[in-house]
Amino acid sequence: MTTLFRWLRRPVAGRAAAAALTLGLVGVALLFSSPASAQTRPCSDDVMSAPTGPATVSAASTTSYGRVLVVGSGDYAGCSLYLLTSDELHALSGADFACSDNMNVLNTPCDSDLWPALLTKGAPVAGPGVNPTLLGTVTRTDLPGISSVQQVTYAGQPLYRFFLDEAAGDTQGANLDDPVPSPPGIWYLVDPSRGTPATGQAQLQLETAPVGGTGPDETVLAARMNNDFSVFPDASFPVYTLSRDHGHKRGDARSHDTHHGRRHGRGHGSACRGLCAVYWPPLLTSERPEAGPGVDQHALGIIVRPDGSHQVTYNGRPLYLLNKDAYIGPIPGAGTKSINGAGAHTPWGVFNTIPPLP
Repeated sequence: MTTLFRWLRRPVAGRAAAAALTLGLVGVALLFSSPASAQTRPCSDDVMSAPTGPATVSAASTTSYGRVLVVGSGDYAGCSLYLLTSDELHALSGADFACSDNMNVLNTPCDSDLWPALLTKGAPVAGPGVNPTLLGTVTRTDLPGISSVQQVTYAGQPLYRFFLDEAAGDTQGANLDDPVPSPPGIWYLVDPSRGTPATGQAQLQLETAPVGGTGPDETVLAARMNNDFSVFPDASFPVYTLSRDHGHKRGDARSHDTHHGRRHGRGHGSACRGLCAVYWPPLLTSERPEAGPGVDQHALGIIVRPDGSHQVTYNGRPLYLLNKDAYIGPIPGAGTKSINGAGAHTPWGVFNTIPPLP
């Protein structure tokens, strides 16, 4: 984890205030470092200069997430590639990229150090398993020390590596609910067939957290995220329903939106798209969602969103996360466990949590 240690030692502003983070990450790095792999440079390397040639993107198989995008050749061949849900705000409004060199709680640039952008000189090359029509580029002017440069996109989404991935096949950034970008968002591996998130199987469980961070504790339905994130693994975050979405009562035959993982409900749509989905990301799954203790498996289902991704439903009602709920427990200043969206009135409707079964 050479790059991780270099990042921890870097004399950036406010490093003293992050001493607890340093100790925690060093310990985690020693426990979870990956063995060396075929690529010539670690996947965790910063982006420090403009590229000298075209980037290649390929597809690789994983056990938990199916086929995903990886760097196809060069020093970082095989390194996992990710998209960030809140980067969509740039496409929708022209705002800064969510992962940029703007100030964040770690005082470290997102797009060069934490999530190094995949850069290219010239048109990117489609390797095996990649749809060349989905490859593209976007101009970045916010990488430290680099003027104007092209970042590779897939289905319009900018692609990044992750600084805690060391070797080809590492997926520490998969399904990571991240408070560091601005606005916060979820990092996903990328499905080569459509460019949609490759999430693996969604898992629902119960979570107890204070309302608004300081209010009384409530137990609500939640999604398990951060599947492979060694700093804060298998964290759970509240899920919400939206008043403008239509569902049905528990026990209704329509609650069985999945049957042996194959039957997908198409009669129930989501009213949260575009800007709404930036702040209230849909809870996605690549397989039939799994219910943990205290959760009704028969109430869980799937609808197909317009982009082809599969959104989890509860009694037919689509489920959402809230970007303001994102936090990383061991990191000072990176949020705290809380339920911030209960009863929230928004331009898209009212969002509510789901209580446990009676």
